Amino acid sequence: MSEQWTFLTNHAHVLVLLDRDPNLRIRELALEVGITERATQRIIGELVESEYLTRHRQGRRNSYSLNRNRPLRHPLESHHTVGELLDAVGDT
Repeated sequence: MSEQWTFLTNHAHVLVLLDRDPNLRIRELALEVGITERATQRIIGELVESEYLTRHRQGRRNSYSLNRNRPLRHPLESHHTVGELLDAVGDT
């Protein structure tokens, strides 16, 4: 049996989910992506630090807004934006 792999990274999966619902909790994101809550927290931290996400505190919860104008990080795709990626793979 061949090894399972996907075309999108866990970072992209988190962005897709937060684009659909910016109020998802870490636990919900982790379950949907299929990774641990700790890995999800790390990914969100990296996305916030790189300005792909902005964290908004609402009481005890966080919500997130995406910077859809940020370029993709790899040089092969850097002429495209996160918004273009999300539009291509997100729900329409």
